[in-house]
Amino acid sequence: MKRNQVVAFKALGDPNRIRIMKMLEERELCVCEVREVLDLSNSTVSKHLSILRDADLIVDSKDGKWVNYRLNDRSDNKFVRSLLASLRDSFEDDEDVQNDRKKVQRVDRNKICGI
Repeated sequence: MKRNQVVAFKALGDPNRIRIMKMLEERELCVCEVREVLDLSNSTVSKHLSILRDADLIVDSKDGKWVNYRLNDRSDNKFVRSLLASLRDSFEDDEDVQNDRKKVQRVDRNKICGI
């Protein structure tokens, strides 16, 4: 068993992190947008994003004043790419995931982030 595979599975062991992954299927998001959708604190959202990034499931990039998070579709790790593909086909009928997707379409970082 490879350590990176165990880390990836552990990262997806929390419902909020799965919700974040499903949100990131829609588009790149910043911390405050994720916070707005999930109604969690910035520190909690940052911790979840850090765990997902450490598992190589997401990547971040700086864009001016924003740090954007997105799925790591271009990972060198074949296992991560396979896991992301599997996740895309999962949780489609989950009510939280459906509601999150609707919120992601409406959330506007310029209005909520206070920057």
